[in-house]
Amino acid sequence: MSATIVVPRLAESISDAVLVEWLKADGEAVKVDEPVATLETDKAAVEIAASAEGVLKHQRKVGDQVHVGDVLAEVVEGNGAKSAAPKAAAPSKASEPAKAAPAAPPAKAAAAAPPAKAAAATAPPAPAAAPAKTDVPLSPAVRRMVEENQLDPAQVAATGPGGRILKEDVQRHLEGGGAKPAPAPARPPSGASLAGAMPEARGGERVVPMSRIRQRIAERLVKAQQTAAILTTFNEIDMTAVMALRARHKDAFEKTHGVKLGFMSFFGRACILALQQIPEINAEIRGSDMVYHDAVHLGIAVGTPRGLVVPVIKNADGLDLAGLERELSRLADKARTGTLTPDDMSGGTFTISNGGVYGSLLSTPILNPPQSGILGMHKIEKRPIAVDDQVVIRPMMYVALSYDHRIVDGEQAVTFLVRVKERLEDPERMLLGV
Repeated sequence: MSATIVVPRLAESISDAVLVEWLKADGEAVKVDEPVATLETDKAAVEIAASAEGVLKHQRKVGDQVHVGDVLAEVVEGNGAKSAAPKAAAPSKASEPAKAAPAAPPAKAAAAAPPAKAAAATAPPAPAAAPAKTDVPLSPAVRRMVEENQLDPAQVAATGPGGRILKEDVQRHLEGGGAKPAPAPARPPSGASLAGAMPEARGGERVVPMSRIRQRIAERLVKAQQTAAILTTFNEIDMTAVMALRARHKDAFEKTHGVKLGFMSFFGRACILALQQIPEINAEIRGSDMVYHDAVHLGIAVGTPRGLVVPVIKNADGLDLAGLERELSRLADKARTGTLTPDDMSGGTFTISNGGVYGSLLSTPILNPPQSGILGMHKIEKRPIAVDDQVVIRPMMYVALSYDHRIVDGEQAVTFLVRVKERLEDPERMLLGV
């Protein structure tokens, strides 16, 4: 009896992926629902679990492009290997301690070779394994092992393609065995031609293949620029009232709801209420039709080591501030650990991007197709402004709304941003729904 492990339906509109890592070695024993492989789609890394207990037989190689329904592996009856980590090799004769030789006569003792040189001659030290590249992303399984064992990824010798750290590399590092690095390409002699040199080694450059997520980000952003009539309008928000409200109630809020109170939930709620007034910004164009969404599925752009991801809070219009904060916390944790699923990032109707966390003072965000609007938040900075004919210092934030001018008129875009500003400068209005 045997069972097959196939590529599951990953999400709507996603039909293919790349096999980036085997979490279990070929011939290793696996249990039901135990993760065995990692697939990378256009949006996220997805772990694939075993469908039966037995011995895993790989049917695909790392780097293969696979489609929904393709067979990744078979699970056959048997015990398999006890561990994926390779057994330590038996010591070679050259590395075995030399048998003690008869003692030299006193007169010839001075002529004997020094012990240190003799040891070096019999067992030359092996070269140290090269540390992993710190900018290569970790798979979810590897990241868990690294975090659970409090390891520095830079100290783990990587043997995977493109400098990736595999699960076996971490296991070897924990066992103290290290990994056997691939031999470095020899430097050509001075004046020799570099025509045959590897691209990664030329002129101090470092060539790294784009991940599928990075490729997808590039494709979507270019597509947005080419297909949508993107325009951006700006405004500024006095954050005094929101900051004071948060300072007064953040401790009680966290104690009551079990989650911290941040600024994103205020912006999210303000946008949701404004979208209900200006539904065109929560709509999209499909061919020659305009599709209006009844619900607000709020995307929150998050920067990760793997690139920009946009997890989506589904039906955000039905959540209060506490509900928004709980969903934000849950999705942010999944983004940090690389466990977001394609479904977590599908179906958004409007997006908020916060460049202020990186120090951005002003920017023009790009639409996330097929959405028609995206709000850009920025750094809070104290500036002099006029209030009641007096110059005062207030914490101010520039905000930007990029929109698709094919479906959203300038008046609607400006009105939307003004409504967001009004609610944030007088946050009690959000509680009253006005």
